[in-house]
Amino acid sequence: MWIDSHCHLDAPEFDADRAEVIARARAAGVGLLVIPSVTPATFATVRDAAEQCNGVYALGIHPLYVDEVPMDAVAQLADALQRWHDDPRLVAVGEIGLDGFVPGWQDPAHRARQEDIYAAQLALAAEHGLPVILHVRRSADVLLKHLRRCRDAGRPVMGGIAHAFNGSPQQARAFIELDFKLGFGGALTFERALQIRRLAAELPAEALVLETDAPDIPPHWLYKTAEQRAQGERGRNEPAELPRIAETLAEVRGWSLAETRERTSANVRDALPRVRVWCGE
Repeated sequence: MWIDSHCHLDAPEFDADRAEVIARARAAGVGLLVIPSVTPATFATVRDAAEQCNGVYALGIHPLYVDEVPMDAVAQLADALQRWHDDPRLVAVGEIGLDGFVPGWQDPAHRARQEDIYAAQLALAAEHGLPVILHVRRSADVLLKHLRRCRDAGRPVMGGIAHAFNGSPQQARAFIELDFKLGFGGALTFERALQIRRLAAELPAEALVLETDAPDIPPHWLYKTAEQRAQGERGRNEPAELPRIAETLAEVRGWSLAETRERTSANVRDALPRVRVWCGE
């Protein structure tokens, strides 16, 4: 079966037809969804969504929301990880990381808050023996710095997935050396995405996982221009698009679609070991 390693099924964009979205995913052969949270306020909704689709979830604080979450957000995460530690659907800490694209990144106070919350979540992941799902946007080197600090301090993080990866080959190899898989999704389908396609073609086969990031990062056939979006058009992504996205990965790798499915699904199971229970292992 296909595994969508990153899907925000709990997002409000799916409130009107979530059951239909799940049905379309199953019809397309997408048998498992990994649903990361973005704030403590979404912890319950991701758990509910995971149960509804018979999928799995991650708990974490997304870097885009660090100025919106309450000051005790990390404490709330710690409590949730303790409370649901034995829930077999809980497979990772995520979506966590750093975002160097937002204007606030140039503000020392904002950047420090991003880094502090990220570092605290890495510590929680290490404490609970869980991998992490990383948000990586113009921030790979700083993310790696903190991961190495954890390793050097004797509290290593057990790898995970670098979601929507678009860094350099050197950064990719650095994540791989730290037991991370790299996520590829809708951006791969654009012919001009030369850097992403090159990475997908050249990185070790065991490093690649597939994702949709639904409802975001639509593939080229769903993409709407800024003008179209201004006119109210939407290109909502959903997990049923994963096999078609996978066709591009198969093309750049020279794999069959069946081989692409087997390799990338196996890689998700390696990155997120608790997923194996939901794959009959």
